[in-house]
Amino acid sequence: MQLATEEQIVREVSSTLISSGGVSKTPAELAAIVSTFAAADGWMDRVRLRTADRWYERLYQDSEYDIWVISWMPGQSTGFHDHGESSGAFVVATGVLEEHRPEEQPLAIRPGETRAFGLDYAHDVRNASVAPAVSIHAYSPPLNEMNEYELDGGQLVPREHASERVEALGQERNAEGQKPEKPAGAVGIEQMLAAARARLRRLSPVEAYEAVTETGAVLVDIRPEGQRAVEGSIAGALVVERNVLEWRFDPTSSARLPVATDHDVQVVVFCSEGYTSSLAAACLQDLGLWRATDVVGGFHAWSAAGLPIVLPNKAS
Repeated sequence: MQLATEEQIVREVSSTLISSGGVSKTPAELAAIVSTFAAADGWMDRVRLRTADRWYERLYQDSEYDIWVISWMPGQSTGFHDHGESSGAFVVATGVLEEHRPEEQPLAIRPGETRAFGLDYAHDVRNASVAPAVSIHAYSPPLNEMNEYELDGGQLVPREHASERVEALGQERNAEGQKPEKPAGAVGIEQMLAAARARLRRLSPVEAYEAVTETGAVLVDIRPEGQRAVEGSIAGALVVERNVLEWRFDPTSSARLPVATDHDVQVVVFCSEGYTSSLAAACLQDLGLWRATDVVGGFHAWSAAGLPIVLPNKAS
């Protein structure tokens, strides 16, 4: 249920952006698009962090432009590249990125700041900070080609080996607009959920209650505010909505909570019914929080077990 809602939010946000009937967007228009999109709710729930290399996903595409979200762990970078026949713009949503260009000083780009560029623009974007970063990018026409370069004595020289993202764009272009029924390596949500749960020692509501009251586990409510207002809450549970969960509990993050002291903290996550929470707990384990887990059945099961809850305020 939660995943379907997030996808719907992405479509609704995208549909509010002004269309110009197939005409390519200017860099200034693309800057406005990424700023509008970044300020909307919902898309952050799609973000994942990947330590091996940058995580990215195209969230929207039409004939005029496309929108991408990219996450950056410390030290990750694009390398020098251009954008083929596309103009572009990006905005930093969280964290700090650096833009590097030949024979220019690096430019720090902070949350809310945009960079826009036209054709024949090459740069290297990096996360040189000690915290993760997330950015929103838009290209017009939609991005389907990138050329990568090495810096040699102040000059850009084409790279011999393409990166994963460039190879993926090339495969899209060669497919001539025909999408496979299922991309290579893709899994269904049921498989993803099963894989996440296979890594967890999930707790029943009673076990979760005992872990909190007897061993000091941290109970975390990741439901959005609207669900909490309708369903009620659990007294003492720490409210950390899903879109910032990793940043709040990574002990190496500058945005961590005081309770995120080390990787041994036991974090017990719950959502409404115990689906999104399993995926969230697996992401926490990816960050090294090896004791992270979730509540089977979520808030609904906790309430049904007769465990203490705080009822929602009823409108008078």
